[in-house]
Amino acid sequence: MANGRVLNVFLRVLLIDEASVETKLQEVMAEFQGRHVDIRAIFLERFKAVEPLLPADRPLSDARQMLLGSCFINEYSLESSALFNPSIVPAPEQTGVSSGELRCVLSLRATGEGHISSITFRSGIVDAEGLVIIDNVSRYVHSPKPRPASTYDRTIFRRKLRELGLGEDEIHSATENLSDSFRLEDLAKYSAHLRRESAPAVIQQAVDRAIMLAEANYAVRFPKGLTMCEKVLFPYSPAESNGIEDARFVRFIGDDGGVMYYATYTAYNGSVVFPQMVETRDFRDFNICTLNGPAIRNKGLALFPRKINGHYAMLGRQDGENIHLMFSEHPHFWHDSKVILRPAETWEFIQLGNCGSPIETDAGWLVITHGVGPMRKYCLGAALLDLNDPSRVVGRLRDPLLGPEEDEREGYVPNVVYSCGALIHSGRLVLPYAVSDTATRFATIDVAELLNALLHSPAKNAG
Repeated sequence: MANGRVLNVFLRVLLIDEASVETKLQEVMAEFQGRHVDIRAIFLERFKAVEPLLPADRPLSDARQMLLGSCFINEYSLESSALFNPSIVPAPEQTGVSSGELRCVLSLRATGEGHISSITFRSGIVDAEGLVIIDNVSRYVHSPKPRPASTYDRTIFRRKLRELGLGEDEIHSATENLSDSFRLEDLAKYSAHLRRESAPAVIQQAVDRAIMLAEANYAVRFPKGLTMCEKVLFPYSPAESNGIEDARFVRFIGDDGGVMYYATYTAYNGSVVFPQMVETRDFRDFNICTLNGPAIRNKGLALFPRKINGHYAMLGRQDGENIHLMFSEHPHFWHDSKVILRPAETWEFIQLGNCGSPIETDAGWLVITHGVGPMRKYCLGAALLDLNDPSRVVGRLRDPLLGPEEDEREGYVPNVVYSCGALIHSGRLVLPYAVSDTATRFATIDVAELLNALLHSPAKNAG
């Protein structure tokens, strides 16, 4: 709301008597409290956020605070437009499952009003036959308040600003007053100082871009007791203002046997794409950070589930057309990439990319791919990479593994099947996939048959 309208709302609520406040609040509560776990706390939290804008400093009753809070908040349907682009991983906790079953976590891209995307979750069981049984979905969701990163390294920060296209003079102006290790509030104070001093617009814009970068690194913690489907990673930072898209989760096994769940996703602010990474061990605490280095470009990054020859490995689509491979000593920094797969068949002539992290098999790394062909039709394919040298393509399907059936062709984006990650269980590839950017389905494929087909398919047009 514009400042004038905000003031008008304040005055309307402040000028009514206390009895009317109680009556109006009860009307709101009667309509909305059954739709939220603790709507009183939500209203009070919202009031605290707008309280600094109040035209007068006087004590207000809890009822008046809640009524004011309710006037500056609204419901948002996360999944009203679409629920698609899924990835699936084994859940951190496997206790209580029956023999032959696997508890899993499904991440999805949820799109609501204004085409704003967030990351939502589902939990379920994959049984011994490959059937996926999704747990009942709660009517409630929770998006926790993010916490900014504690400190930032100025050298790394400057390097990232270069990658975002800022010139050396702009970078110097935006960071010259910062210490080697600084906090978000240091940037905010410097920004306020520049405004007071009427600094040139180009310097202020550089600092604003620096603040946007800093706010893209944050953490969230969900309260205990929430089910998986009640958790949502909603856009928070300015870099995510137009949505967070296509999370590719992978269960990563470290050198010490420890497990970390990583996910790459795309943050978009309407003009700039920010490749981001999520880290969690338990799907309760999440750290979100920017990815860095000249190889971090475009969309579709997917981390391998373990190190290869002592290095992290990742697939990408740096040029928007081919599948690239890169290695790094640190999961947040990527410097070089090389093409390993190029479009070869008609159904992938326009674009080739991955559909999630590679899956380790005895025969090699199984990569589910997506190909875009004539009329922007998306199909899924498969390739097999050497276990010790994934730059070597062992095999590649000539025909699509999966394409849109007749009843899957209509949707927000027609003629599309797409996935952000699969898993293998009981000899079957469990492949969740999006239907025309609208809904999600599952396919199961016999892994032995798929590997046999790949091993007998030449790696045509490999990089």
